[in-house]
Amino acid sequence: MASTESPTEAHGSTAPVDTPTTLADDPAAPQSLTMVPVPGATLAVRAQRPSREGLEPALFVHGLGGSSLNWLPLMELLKDRVDGEAVDLPGFGHSPPPDDSDYTPEGLAGAAIRYMEASGRGPVHLFGNSLGGAVTVRIAATRPDLVRTLTLISPALPELPPKRSALPTALVGLPGVPALFVRATRGWSAERRVRVTIETCYGDPSKVTEQELAAAAREYQRRVELPYFWDVMARSMRGVVTSYLAAGRDSLWRQAEQIKVPVLLIYGVRDKLVSYRMARRACAVFSDARLLVLPDSGHVAMLEHPEVVSRGVRELLGADDLKPSSGRS
Repeated sequence: MASTESPTEAHGSTAPVDTPTTLADDPAAPQSLTMVPVPGATLAVRAQRPSREGLEPALFVHGLGGSSLNWLPLMELLKDRVDGEAVDLPGFGHSPPPDDSDYTPEGLAGAAIRYMEASGRGPVHLFGNSLGGAVTVRIAATRPDLVRTLTLISPALPELPPKRSALPTALVGLPGVPALFVRATRGWSAERRVRVTIETCYGDPSKVTEQELAAAAREYQRRVELPYFWDVMARSMRGVVTSYLAAGRDSLWRQAEQIKVPVLLIYGVRDKLVSYRMARRACAVFSDARLLVLPDSGHVAMLEHPEVVSRGVRELLGADDLKPSSGRS
């Protein structure tokens, strides 16, 4: 589902490369952005400088319309607990489109898995928001060897019928709708477009400062000028709809049943895109689930209430530390 950018400045546009290239090489910078080639794609990976060596690795996966920037506040708060990286999924953020144009959760999960295999950092503490939640569920179900724990924030798990307030976002996936939207909003500034996204994703939009809004608008303007922006949005939304309708072993709920690692589920009562009432079903499906419901949060709790989310994650990781070894390194 839709996500919004973190109020943090981004680097300039990048192009695919044959070898990993670090775009931010200031040794004092808290994060670095690296372009990493994997089979079929080139991924932008944003790394948080950890407080010390030897921390367990973590990978953060954003939602529809988002990027690795969405995770910066939470990564900063957890830098003393995990060695965090956030990936721009193919076609989002600074990552160019994948070679196969596959934007289904399964296709996006495949790209993330190839990065995890290439980096050799697994098993990781895996985080997913919205569409990233669907992606990470598939990763955890199909490659349990790569996952230590799973944290899902407003995951895009099948909800039928969907919330009425989510229907306008779903319409982006219909043929011709993106072009109609572009024509209808031709006179809109980037700031106005970002305000609409924030009103959709945040439980309390007033908490976003003018400075944060301006930074997000600059990043939105950079991305909307990319020639593939709307195509990626439409194809990704269609991929979400397809995953909602999948049955049998391809169903996200069926795959969730297969996940045995500790899971933290985080839902916002004010979420306009994913109903917090889905938490009951999710808790019943995941075999080792913990639930955190935030009354004042919307769709992006890691941006709205990063301190509360951080505390929940620390409790999850602490509980995982106490579990008997399952053979994971």
